[in-house]
Amino acid sequence: MYRGREGQWSFYLHRLSGWAIMIYLLMHTVSIGSVMLGREVYMAIHETYGFILFRLGLVGVAAGVAFHSFNGIRIIIMDFTRWGVKVQNQLFYIVLALTLAATAVTLWFNVPRILGGGH
Repeated sequence: MYRGREGQWSFYLHRLSGWAIMIYLLMHTVSIGSVMLGREVYMAIHETYGFILFRLGLVGVAAGVAFHSFNGIRIIIMDFTRWGVKVQNQLFYIVLALTLAATAVTLWFNVPRILGGGH
């Protein structure tokens, strides 16, 4: 199942996307909680989110959430059905396709914001 094939890539990407989501949620909690330190601190933190790397990072987070969600469903299918392990490679490619589709939709709606035109 593993040894550099789909199962191992799925394992690594699942862990990586989980860490990325956790880091995003930690940053989000700290940034929202900074309001307790005053308006100036809160606004200073949120102004940094206007940089293009943060804007692109939100698309990355959306891709990570999509992959982690779809791959979690793949894992559930593998754990609770008889046929899941047999088709786990095909399911991995379905997860990738769904993740790319979700990321494309995210980009479609957020390109103006990424380029600085929308809010």
